[in-house]
Amino acid sequence: MENELTLKRFIDIRRDLGYTQAEFAKLLGISSTTADIERGRTKLSGKVVTELLKQFKINPLWLFGESEQQYLETSRVSVIPKVVTVDSQERENMVLVNAKAAAGYPQNIQDTSWYQQLPAFDFPIPEFRNATYRGFQVEGDSMLPNLKPGEWVLAKAVENIDEVSPNKMYVVVLQDAVLVKKIEKRPNSNNVTLISLNETYPPYEIKPFQIQEIWQVSSKITFGVDATTEKGLLRQLQESMEELKSQLRHN
Repeated sequence: MENELTLKRFIDIRRDLGYTQAEFAKLLGISSTTADIERGRTKLSGKVVTELLKQFKINPLWLFGESEQQYLETSRVSVIPKVVTVDSQERENMVLVNAKAAAGYPQNIQDTSWYQQLPAFDFPIPEFRNATYRGFQVEGDSMLPNLKPGEWVLAKAVENIDEVSPNKMYVVVLQDAVLVKKIEKRPNSNNVTLISLNETYPPYEIKPFQIQEIWQVSSKITFGVDATTEKGLLRQLQESMEELKSQLRHN
């Protein structure tokens, strides 16, 4: 039989992650519910321990009360950009992800060749050199009045979910979508709340491990009507950059 501490820790993991007994069983690939494990009737199998480690980084030693370190690696889910793009001089450059490309972005996030088909441009501004930036086109009206559908934002890579601040906007790359939202981490909850500025869209909660990347919106990029071509896009982007540069100096 498992000791009580192990059962308590197993139940705590499930509750912290916000799963029902049936949902958790399905994720762990076991029969219909985790109730028997939680009551101490069924042994915690090696398969379950493996899945907890694989999916949620749970340290098996912690589970069995042999260690106080709950997570292997860090408990922080890495949201660092999966691919950093560089130009021919190996200098990092900025890729522009338009609405059409955004649809394929989550699936192609590790695929370097996929990024090569997107317009990219290098930074004329030294202030931007020490961080990774990417341009994203906003879809939908969930961030009205601040961002209109089709507008672009310039966003800076965030390394770690703990760095997010409730009063900034972010591009959040989930497993199946690219969204622009505000992010809130509620105290005593492992979940992350995504908030739209447009009040017709209710906030919703997600689990940190559903997030692939987070980019902090640093400014809006305004493209005029002639930004239909890649050249026009890049020219206007450069103008926006110059404007940004002067803002940076005044802050």
